[in-house]
Amino acid sequence: MATDYDAPRKQEEESPADSLEALQASRSGNAQTAVIDVDENDTAEGIDLPGADLSNEELTVIVVPEQSDEFTCSSCFLVRHRSQVAREKDGLKYCRDCEG
Repeated sequence: MATDYDAPRKQEEESPADSLEALQASRSGNAQTAVIDVDENDTAEGIDLPGADLSNEELTVIVVPEQSDEFTCSSCFLVRHRSQVAREKDGLKYCRDCEG
């Protein structure tokens, strides 16, 4: 059976919850509260506040030096594989993302 896609479609029944006004009316009547999921392991000691004194903290990140097949883009300063070199000018290398 052929279907005429240009013909206006008829909906079976439009429920009152489908209209924008009905949704807004149902939401305005109820006060919404935010629920915060607090993990038992989360404590005030695990939260870093802006301006907090972190002088007694120890750095736990291992820094790996640039490898022989990598370069640092002179525009975005990201370490990229040498296959990502798009242009080299005055000894400076630029990646494909910055030159694209």
